[in-house]
Amino acid sequence: MLAKKNARVLIVEDDEDDYIIARDSLEELDDYNFEIEWVTSPEQALAKLKENAHDICLLDYLLGAHTGLKVLIEASELQCRVPIIMLTGQSDNVLDKAALDAGAVDFVLKSEFDSPRFSRAVLYALARHEVEQERLERINLQTKSKAKDRFLAHLSHELRTPLTSILGYTELLLEKQELSEGHQELNIILNNSNHLLSLLNDVLDLSKIAADKLELTTKTFYLDSFLADIYTLMAISALDKGITLTFNADSPLPEKVTTDATRLRQVLINLVHNAIKFTDQGGVQVSVSSRLTESGLCNLEIGVRDTGSGIPQDKLEAIFQPFEQVADTVLRREAGAGLGLAISSKLANMLGGKISATSEVGKGSQFTLEIAAEVPSSVAMIAPEFKQASYSSSTSSIVKLTGRVLIVDDLFDIRKLVGHLVKGFGLQVEFASNGQEAFDLVESNLKLGTPFDAVIMDIHMPIMDGKEAVVKIRQLGFEQTVIALTAATMKGVENQLIQLGFNFVLSKPVDKSMLNKLLAKSLNKQCEFEPPQAVLADNEKSSGQSKALQKVLLVEDDQDAAGLTQLLLESLGAQVTVVHSGEACLALLKQNLYWDKALLDLNLPDSHGFELATVLRASNQAKQIIIVSGEPVDQQALEQNGCVKALLKPLNKKALKTVLDC
Repeated sequence: MLAKKNARVLIVEDDEDDYIIARDSLEELDDYNFEIEWVTSPEQALAKLKENAHDICLLDYLLGAHTGLKVLIEASELQCRVPIIMLTGQSDNVLDKAALDAGAVDFVLKSEFDSPRFSRAVLYALARHEVEQERLERINLQTKSKAKDRFLAHLSHELRTPLTSILGYTELLLEKQELSEGHQELNIILNNSNHLLSLLNDVLDLSKIAADKLELTTKTFYLDSFLADIYTLMAISALDKGITLTFNADSPLPEKVTTDATRLRQVLINLVHNAIKFTDQGGVQVSVSSRLTESGLCNLEIGVRDTGSGIPQDKLEAIFQPFEQVADTVLRREAGAGLGLAISSKLANMLGGKISATSEVGKGSQFTLEIAAEVPSSVAMIAPEFKQASYSSSTSSIVKLTGRVLIVDDLFDIRKLVGHLVKGFGLQVEFASNGQEAFDLVESNLKLGTPFDAVIMDIHMPIMDGKEAVVKIRQLGFEQTVIALTAATMKGVENQLIQLGFNFVLSKPVDKSMLNKLLAKSLNKQCEFEPPQAVLADNEKSSGQSKALQKVLLVEDDQDAAGLTQLLLESLGAQVTVVHSGEACLALLKQNLYWDKALLDLNLPDSHGFELATVLRASNQAKQIIIVSGEPVDQQALEQNGCVKALLKPLNKKALKTVLDC
């Protein structure tokens, strides 16, 4: 037999005999266990209905000098979600219709308490309430999930800005010899700031994974040297703690594999780092094995075993959940947000595998990573030595180059690293720590007639980021190659950056061979690039084709979308004025300004795009009005409101160019 459901019932009835009959009739229903509450007045009824704590209400039509209709109406105004069945002493079609119009889900004659009609009415009302509750719970869960994703993304963005200043100024102070006495304290600030930055990166990674915006980038690499890199990096941490770190292979491994090396590295470093962090005596052992499948894939299995404190059995599953930690965060010695294993587990899934864990308190733990990697054809199986000798193969094709390159990155270590690589190619190097410095250097060198041969520029920087900088640099008439350097792996990023004016996009960590190839291609006169799209008046004058600068009004409430659209328009040679609301647009129009084009978002929080179009048309302050919308717009509506066309979001450079050309 199916278990009975529980239901809370409110009976509003001033006649005790009728209450008893209704109660007994409910208790005869086999499907439910009813918890019944009885009140006798409209005031008591409304107080209970306001709580929305019941699953159904049986409401008498006559309550002394009052009627149940008044209770129904007032309950609706109180946003009561409890289904209400009206009880009447006699049939009255007018009364019945009035009750339904006022919000009752049904009406039942008191003489029908012991009939199937009463049972059906009650069961239907309860079923309807259950469906509505499930719908509300689903909406609440979706809302909470979206709110959490927005919060994480916003938190990460807001904290990065002050943190960048802390890191940047600390590095500047460390470079000053006159402050050498304070270097120890400054290094403490720098190390802790970098730790905080790594936690923020974890938060951002988690939010991107949740939003399905993390994109894998696969490449073929030498597995032996890849693992050797991780060993070299983590051996220092193990040495600092006085424990051993060993890598060994349980079977021959393929010389090369194809997968996302960056994300695999992230997972392995996290697992080894955690093992070292929670091990005070003994050591950490990393064991690697592989098995080739008939489909040509390689099942890699990497086990990380430690002799640390261990994890209780009831906590093993929880540690892969976001924000979960084994120990109380107040008492534990090691810092962390509880995100590393959650992110690693999700990344392992994206790499076609999983992470599992076994542990014994006091004896240690083992985490096992399994992934499915592709193996290039004719790749040999070797016994790895975990040395970096294989790098000679990847760098043997390095081409010696001549020329000057500007490297732009807000992180000192990255600037020096990329600078070291570029100098190794034979190139001269200059540095800038943000987009504004890069712009100033490019401008001054252009005026001197000694332009840089290439620029390598990070995307996310303080003062002026790489996106804004490349647009402004192109506006100067700089036609040489600009390479975007970014750790972003979100879908569509590369295409967006190319549209803004970059020639190539190089992901972090920097691949030396790929960087050399891109620079070789850029500096080779036989290799032709598609010219940048910037069409500023200064550029056109220099070529003898002068064209007036177009002025564009952009009304868009989403600041991110507005910022990107502005950058794209400016890269096409437009002068853009941006406002984020209908009110701000109307205030701007009072200044009697004129624009060649007006791009109006159709759905603004305080206005409608067509309303603003009507005002613009009446004031004759825009030559052409274009609507921007997330859904198709009726052509007749466009014509009626004086708009020449509609653009469908998301906007791209090609669509905006058609607007400027028309």
